[in-house]
Amino acid sequence: TQALNERIKHQLMGPNRISASPSDDEPGPFSHLNAQGDGVSMVDVGNKAVTRRTAVARTRVTFPKEVMSAFQISQSELIGPKGPIFETAKIAGIMGAKRTSDLIPLCHPLPLDRVNIDIRLEGNAAIVECECRVTHKTGVEMEALTGASVAALTIYDMVKAVSHECMIEETVLVSKSGGKSDFVQK
Repeated sequence: TQALNERIKHQLMGPNRISASPSDDEPGPFSHLNAQGDGVSMVDVGNKAVTRRTAVARTRVTFPKEVMSAFQISQSELIGPKGPIFETAKIAGIMGAKRTSDLIPLCHPLPLDRVNIDIRLEGNAAIVECECRVTHKTGVEMEALTGASVAALTIYDMVKAVSHECMIEETVLVSKSGGKSDFVQK
């Protein structure tokens, strides 16, 4: 296992990217690793300011023709034998966003102020957007990405009986604000 650890450390850090620090606890260039690249820990946000933070993520689920013709479309909602697909996916996405720290090992558990999932049908694709807000010391990008992804997975689950040709694609962070730096996808 030591050889494997050295190989991973070399791949992550490279031979000339860092200099060793005197303490294993000091951070290196990656916030979750120490300077040697072999000590993983959750980022200490204790000294950060509490601010209102928002993040929006988007993903796309593309349907083949047979899915589009198999389900009833009513006001931008797909309705199938299991019920309203997009409404079910919204609930799943909200639940997923709330459970992000249980799924992503180094994420801080956050008391989310708001999670909103919007799903719209554009041609043969469902566009899923998840907005998360928190008043805290760390951002909500992972919660927004998780919420959008879980909603997309739920849509896939509810239509897969008709076709496994559905594609979940283009999961991206659209924007984030309220932390050290803001971001807007180009």
